[in-house]
Amino acid sequence: MANPKFDVYQHVTDEIIAQIEAGTPPWQKPWTGGTGCVAMPRRFNGEDYRGINILMLWARASAKGYGSARWMTYRQASELGGQVRKGEKSATVVKYGTVEKETDDGEDHRIPYCRAYRVFNADQIEGLPEEFYNRPEPARNLGTELDSRLEQYFASTGAVIETSEEPRAYYSLRRDIVHMPPIATFHDANGYYGTLAHEVTHWTGSAQRLDRFNRFADKKAYAFEELVAEIGACMLAVNLGVTPRFDQSAAYVEGWLAALKDDKRAIFRAASEAQKAVDYIAAQTGQVAGELAA
Repeated sequence: MANPKFDVYQHVTDEIIAQIEAGTPPWQKPWTGGTGCVAMPRRFNGEDYRGINILMLWARASAKGYGSARWMTYRQASELGGQVRKGEKSATVVKYGTVEKETDDGEDHRIPYCRAYRVFNADQIEGLPEEFYNRPEPARNLGTELDSRLEQYFASTGAVIETSEEPRAYYSLRRDIVHMPPIATFHDANGYYGTLAHEVTHWTGSAQRLDRFNRFADKKAYAFEELVAEIGACMLAVNLGVTPRFDQSAAYVEGWLAALKDDKRAIFRAASEAQKAVDYIAAQTGQVAGELAA
């Protein structure tokens, strides 16, 4: 039976804040090398997790050094012939849904809910089919050369990408363009394409696309939008086989923490908006997740 005092939103937010304060937010940790998982987390049936669950499972995978991308409940593991090892601790994921409830006026209304449930990584389970233990390939080292496939991918988004000697990367809402410095000024191509993914995620927020800027226009909108862009860029990067490096200023991090601590649902909204941005870009490019990373 679920604990009636368990607050899903607070639990997730507390974990994310702890990761940021430790200097290892989960959307960065998978790419620092070593044992961190660099694949999109997947359910037992191979279906990708989405939104906030990606961040939660990245965080757990990076903290515990899990190599498998597959996650499942205790019951699902048993049905596959596996056995969770004694003493293993589960991770939390959330499920959204609606229930019908009859009001006093006799009309049915659909009430949204958010429910937590527990899953284990395949690395915590013995006896699963061999494919569940396959470790994902490491992200490609692109070096300093342009990657023609990634160039084609970002061109197919429809975003206007301008390059000049100006040493700044940004999205201009007024001009509706993404500006990038020359790739030669970056230490490596991974940093270039990671930065480009960040700015193209911003690009999805304009009024003619996902209209994110108008929907989130309060005084903390800037910090929130940066959080959306960071998460969205990481989701794009893992699908493209790019290893981004995000060297954001301390002011950004402080802004994220303030927004999260003041609103325990902020990280849920940011992950949801990032997922929408990635879905929009996928629809524009016609690319299947992971296609370019293969």
